[in-house]
Amino acid sequence: MAFSLNRIEIIGSLGKDAETRTTSTDLSITSFSVATENGYKDKNGEWQNTTTWHNVTAFKVPDFVKSALKKGAKVYVEGRLEVQDYEDKDGNKKRSVKIIASQIIPLDRRERGEQQEQQQSEPGAGMNPPGMTKQEEEDLPF
Repeated sequence: MAFSLNRIEIIGSLGKDAETRTTSTDLSITSFSVATENGYKDKNGEWQNTTTWHNVTAFKVPDFVKSALKKGAKVYVEGRLEVQDYEDKDGNKKRSVKIIASQIIPLDRRERGEQQEQQQSEPGAGMNPPGMTKQEEEDLPF
């Protein structure tokens, strides 16, 4: 079998609050859209910005991450692309492209600060995100 890689990393802003639903087997599925921008100069030397929207689906997202996934929030998403072909109700062939997230990191300091203040006043204060020590969290570049 030949080597292959399906990996994507984006940093962008949420278009609306994330939505979470639970399946009949108690699997938590969180969905949201992320906008990324690209700037370039056109043939007249004018700056143009284009926005690309990415649909993201994640499974078993921790509550502290879900609470930060609000409209306008900056977020880092890492995962893989998934493409699905389907037919709409009129019989037209359509294609859906989405990111299946393996890692989501909220990047807004304000949101993180509010979360930390709230967590310190709640039972279990001082708990760190799963798999991350307090020092590692403080050393993050954002």
